[in-house]
Amino acid sequence: MAQKPRSTKPRSPPATAPRLGRALKRSFFDRSVHEVAPDLIGTTFLVDGVGGIITEVEAYHHSEPAAHSYRGPTPRNQVMFGPPGFSYVYRSYGIHWCVNFVCEQPGSASAVLIRALEPTHGLAAMRRRRGVEDERALCSGPGKLCEALGITIAHSELPLDRPPIALHARLEAPDIVAGVRIGITKAVDLPWRYGLKGSKFLSKRFPR
Repeated sequence: MAQKPRSTKPRSPPATAPRLGRALKRSFFDRSVHEVAPDLIGTTFLVDGVGGIITEVEAYHHSEPAAHSYRGPTPRNQVMFGPPGFSYVYRSYGIHWCVNFVCEQPGSASAVLIRALEPTHGLAAMRRRRGVEDERALCSGPGKLCEALGITIAHSELPLDRPPIALHARLEAPDIVAGVRIGITKAVDLPWRYGLKGSKFLSKRFPR
């Protein structure tokens, strides 16, 4: 029996991740948390090569009661009081890991919470870890993105410019929106939440 000829229809090329900007150094974080937080929007955050474009963050400063450092250093938050450019990972409500980037000079104890990403690198790994297919649901919250990127307490107190962590500068200036932080009960009126305008990859939409 004659074999059927193989299809000559060209296959779709595999999806490629967006190109990356220059690697960010720890000195990037040696500034006011209110400068660093919006400047992180549009940068790419990777852990062991898995991650994506930062679309939503929140700034926390030691002078306001919503910050973990407000009442001083503890074994959990000690890294916040050290030099900038290190990770601070904590457990939220005893369930989810959340990752922060320490900013400002030693002793300032200020940090940026990473709330959401647009997945661009290692989507298969993220889907396996999260157990969901929808790209918009993979990293649409601080706990979700930590699960997707495999972030645990073992990633706390790590430098942000050395493996397994990598941060890459944005390639173009994004449109940024700001609003009040969410999921907190203190200092709720401070407009220290920043996001990528029009993004589908947010934990919660910003008011128009």
